[in-house]
Amino acid sequence: MDLFENALEDRFAEYAPLAARMRPRTIDEVVGQRHLLGPRRALRILIESGGLSSIVLWGPAGSGKTTLANVIANSSSAHFEPMSAVTSGVADVRKVIEAARERLGASGAKTLLFLDEIHRFNKSQQDALLPSVENGWIVLVGATTENPSFEVNSPLMSRSTLFRLEALETDDLLALMNRALEDSDKGLGRMEVEADPDALSHIAEGAGGDARVALNALEAAALMAVSKTGRIDLEAAEEALQRRALPYDKGGDWHYDVISAFIKSMRGSDPDAAVYWMTRMLDAGEDPRFIARRMVILASEDIGNADPTALTVAVAAHHALEFVGLPEARLNLAQAAAYLALAPKSNASALALWRAEEDVRASGPLRVPAHLRDSHSRASRSTGAGKGYLYPHDHGGWVEQQYLPEELRNRRYYKAITGREAELTRSPPQDG
Repeated sequence: MDLFENALEDRFAEYAPLAARMRPRTIDEVVGQRHLLGPRRALRILIESGGLSSIVLWGPAGSGKTTLANVIANSSSAHFEPMSAVTSGVADVRKVIEAARERLGASGAKTLLFLDEIHRFNKSQQDALLPSVENGWIVLVGATTENPSFEVNSPLMSRSTLFRLEALETDDLLALMNRALEDSDKGLGRMEVEADPDALSHIAEGAGGDARVALNALEAAALMAVSKTGRIDLEAAEEALQRRALPYDKGGDWHYDVISAFIKSMRGSDPDAAVYWMTRMLDAGEDPRFIARRMVILASEDIGNADPTALTVAVAAHHALEFVGLPEARLNLAQAAAYLALAPKSNASALALWRAEEDVRASGPLRVPAHLRDSHSRASRSTGAGKGYLYPHDHGGWVEQQYLPEELRNRRYYKAITGREAELTRSPPQDG
């Protein structure tokens, strides 16, 4: 290493953000992603073996995609070439590929191209990578926050292994922050600041699983603490994160109280309250997938066929969350919450289910009426299966016929209440 590189490294250690300085260099320093990096897990085996193959890392911001690319590069003897699809174009890609071919021919050394934000490349730009990946001139490590099934070309995906990263857990972020506070070389150890547990918890819960957000907020809080008390308290954490600590414990009473208020607000047709409680949960660090799942359930339990579109809206919001991610997906969740609150309400489907469950448990497995049994085989037909069945399409789409077991023939589970479900009656309309 020459004098210039030494000076550059010193400047980096002095001026680079804490998140960059604390970036792990080995697999054992990586926090989180146990499903990929735990013992005998595929990505860990790949890294430890030093083997190189093209991969795509898909995960939310701050989950460790760039970190893993660096760890992979450090574990191999390949030349590491980082590139961002935001600032690079086809001409830059071709220069890297040409240099990789020359390097491979001259010394046999492979080139690992880390392409951050690969989804920002359009189809033609991604196509430019394909021959070099296919021929082994480069090993591609692509990183994306978007679903690669939609954003990365199929031929490129078929030649790469996909690894999905998850947002870091609160405990993971706490471990990273404590490591940074103790590290005197790259971290904040030389500042000799202490941190209150509730301050660190506030940053960890408010960072949304993003290590960069957590570490940069910690650094800002530490700088404020040095100029004041020398201690990172909750006030400093709130100011650094620009988010006030809300009384919301994801494992305690507040969690259940707030989600209850959210559900009851939608059921009670109050869109303002529904959006408020939803925002309260998101700002407190609640898993947005939990919120989306609750809306999918409510769409059937409390709206049902009074407005069948409600279920479509709720499921679409859930898919949008996976496709877009936070923070933008808050818009999709808010739209769904407001729609569900404004939709006509009916628990007819839920009541039908609960009534049927009572009979199933009370009556046990009642026999299927003979005319409804499967009659495809000669043996089943010989026992009378299917005999007497009336094909509705031969009778204009509807025909009077018994479908329930004999013991329950007069039971009615589904009773329309309001909205569109009142139109969804038997044909001809049933009495009562």
